[in-house]
Amino acid sequence: MPFLRGGLNFKNFLFLATFILLTGCKSPPEDMVDIPKGEFIMGSNEVDREAKALQYGSRKPWYANERPERKIYLKDYHIDRTEVTNKKYKEFVDATKHPAPPDWANGTYTAGPDNPVVFVNWADAAAYCEWKGKRLPTEEEWEKAARGSDGRRFPWGNDFDLKKVNTMGEYQGATPVGMFPDGKSPYGALDMAGNVQEWTADWYKAYPGNDFNDKDYGEKFKVIRGGGWGGMGHYTLQVYVRSAFRNTTAPEGRFNDVGFRCAWPK
Repeated sequence: MPFLRGGLNFKNFLFLATFILLTGCKSPPEDMVDIPKGEFIMGSNEVDREAKALQYGSRKPWYANERPERKIYLKDYHIDRTEVTNKKYKEFVDATKHPAPPDWANGTYTAGPDNPVVFVNWADAAAYCEWKGKRLPTEEEWEKAARGSDGRRFPWGNDFDLKKVNTMGEYQGATPVGMFPDGKSPYGALDMAGNVQEWTADWYKAYPGNDFNDKDYGEKFKVIRGGGWGGMGHYTLQVYVRSAFRNTTAPEGRFNDVGFRCAWPK
């Protein structure tokens, strides 16, 4: 901030007030990581040439809704370092009288306080973020925070490492947030692969230039990102915790492997 010569007289006071108004001098909330402005690689040009998705029972071909890979510029923003926990969500429930998740008993969580809150639908997640002065991240914001600017497949790099992520049913459920520090993203965000899938702000729509004819495109399903602790369907595969992977569900859905984190500013 510029040094104000001659003390804070009326003229300098007006200058200071105008400076704050125009620059938006406001600190980000605690426990968030800074995602700097700039370009990043979004999406994927990978192709399932061996049709493994069909072999594993997937109703959609892998990678098809991620095309084409492209560069996107985003302004700077912040995103929660971890998924929202049961403890933090209870503060919201107690303060606002918002209905508790259906798996809670007598208004309190049954899993650990540092476990990510689950069984919350899209409206629940959006309401919590609003209460905190934040919002749900867009798909673009979520993906950049997860994979950085260099297009890596996973938050930590291009090679899958089960020691850096809670997935494939290794722990039979969600684990406390931040248990896998070596799996952090380039910006320091934790658990952006595995543990629980995360709501984003966006409807599931085709990327510009996408050639996959998906009947689910439109304003029917919300995008969830990051993959969960148990995989998809009958199989648990690393493909589902890739940073570019797009999963979807109806906004009213509640699941034991879907939670969220918030972005800022609003």
